[in-house]
Amino acid sequence: MNSIACLLPVYLNDLPQYVDKAIESLLKQTVNVDLIILCDGPIASELEQKLCNIQGHVNMLKFPTNRGLAAVLNDGIRYCIQQGYEFIARMDADDIALPHRIEKQINFLVNHPEVDVVGGAIEEIDEQGNPKNKTIHYPLTHQDCYRFFSKRDPLAHPAVMFRKRFFEKAGWYNEKYRKNQDTQLWYQGFKNGCIFANLPDVILQFRVSDAFYKSRRGGYRRALQMLKDRIKINKDLNYSPIANVYALGMFFITIAPTFVRKLAYKILR
Repeated sequence: MNSIACLLPVYLNDLPQYVDKAIESLLKQTVNVDLIILCDGPIASELEQKLCNIQGHVNMLKFPTNRGLAAVLNDGIRYCIQQGYEFIARMDADDIALPHRIEKQINFLVNHPEVDVVGGAIEEIDEQGNPKNKTIHYPLTHQDCYRFFSKRDPLAHPAVMFRKRFFEKAGWYNEKYRKNQDTQLWYQGFKNGCIFANLPDVILQFRVSDAFYKSRRGGYRRALQMLKDRIKINKDLNYSPIANVYALGMFFITIAPTFVRKLAYKILR
C-alpha cells in the first residue's frame, strides 16, 4: 500500500476547470500519491460527474452537508490514519501542485525524521493560471518558523505535508473555525512540541482572484475574533509585546475597505 495521501476538499462553489487542473497536477506527480477527494456537502452535477470519471489512485469521500474546511479535513485525516497512511498532504481545489512537490517533501521528511510538518514556497497565479510575478518564501527552520509565527502563519496551508504523528501530538483542526483553522492548528502544533520546516523550492501555484480579498478577508466580528485569538497565541507561546502591536495592525487591515486590504496583502505577504 502507498504510504502517501493527499487530501483535496471540494465544495459547491468550486469551478470544475480549476478542480480539473488541481487533480491533474496531483495525478502527474513524480511519485505515486493516493488522492483523497473530500466532498464537503452537495456539489454541482457537472463537477460530480467529472470526479466520478477520474482514473488513477483516487478515492472520493462524500459528506451530506457542508460543514466547513476544518471538519472535512478532520474526517479525511481520520480516514488516512485508519488506512495506514504515514504521510498526509493537502491542497486546495483551485491550486496546482508542481510535478516534484510530493517527491521533494517526502525526501525531506525521510531525511529529517524529527520534522512533523513541511511546507514550501508558493507562486501566485491569476484566474487564468498566469503567473502574477510574486513568489512567497517561508522560513526554513523550526526556530525561524516559530519566530515568524509571532506575525503571521509560517506555512502555506495548501502546500503542507504532515506526518500522521503531527495530529497525535497537536490534535485535530478546531472545527469552531470556518476560517483561520490553519492558524489554530499551527498554534496547537507549536504548543505541543511539533517540529516545523519549509522547503526553499516553489512547490505549488496558488490561485489569487479578486474574490480572494473579499471572501477571505474583512468583517469586524471576524477581525475582533482574530485579534483575541492572536493575543492568546502570543501569550501562550511567549511572544514579546511587539507581537500584540502587529496583531492590532492586522485587525485594522482586516476591517479596512477591500482596496486597502488588497494593497496591504501585496506589500506584507
